[in-house]
Amino acid sequence: MQSASFDTAFHRTQTDLVRRFALPRRFFDEGVKRYGFHGLSYQFIAESLARKFPQVANRNVIAAHLGSGASLCAMSLGASRDTSMGFSTLDGIPMATRCGTLDAGVVLYLLQQQGLSAAEIEKILYEQSGLLGISGFSADSRELNASNRPEAREALELFAFRIAGEATRLATTLGGLDCVIFTAGIGEHQPEVRAAICERLAWLGVEIDHRANADDSSVISSDRSRITVLVLETDEEQIIANEAILILRSEGVTV
Repeated sequence: MQSASFDTAFHRTQTDLVRRFALPRRFFDEGVKRYGFHGLSYQFIAESLARKFPQVANRNVIAAHLGSGASLCAMSLGASRDTSMGFSTLDGIPMATRCGTLDAGVVLYLLQQQGLSAAEIEKILYEQSGLLGISGFSADSRELNASNRPEAREALELFAFRIAGEATRLATTLGGLDCVIFTAGIGEHQPEVRAAICERLAWLGVEIDHRANADDSSVISSDRSRITVLVLETDEEQIIANEAILILRSEGVTV
């Protein structure tokens, strides 16, 4: 027996308004819509939040899954209401080697004026952009943090700038913001990145405890912060295992 766990399933609670592109309606009906990804991670975070921090679990929460692939998810009552990724894993915030949100006109320019093939453009957008493309030498935020090169600083600053901007957009969907969660490789282990993002969200009332942040504590917001800021481990494989167990039990298999 085999089971499949879909990385988009957690986002099925989003409305059609959130999922639509401003394209002719027939494309939406044909499946051209915002699907969102990292759903397995966000499902784990939602369940973990309900167990560990029930006081904020049902409020307005933005989770930031920051790794080689990166996205944000707006949640309320433990369900997805909006997310930064859309039709593909290219959308949203810049990533290690992926571009994030891009004016579609740039793709047309590369195709029509630069004469690049679809395959060449695909390689640029998926493999040569993001932190690697901006810095010119590395997709690893740890290497960029350790570097004195101005291109490295700019890559990290743009990363934080875009994440903070996307967080405010998602807060608009929710109608408020009570909690920010950092997770995945960068989110769990890069205090410098977390601090840079939170600094840009200070106008919303975000204030971190820098000692707690440096220690990768679960709660890194200060007592004065109007918004709770958490660092939580994610485990996508556990969600896959849980779903497989449910299927086996439904078939009468003892697990």
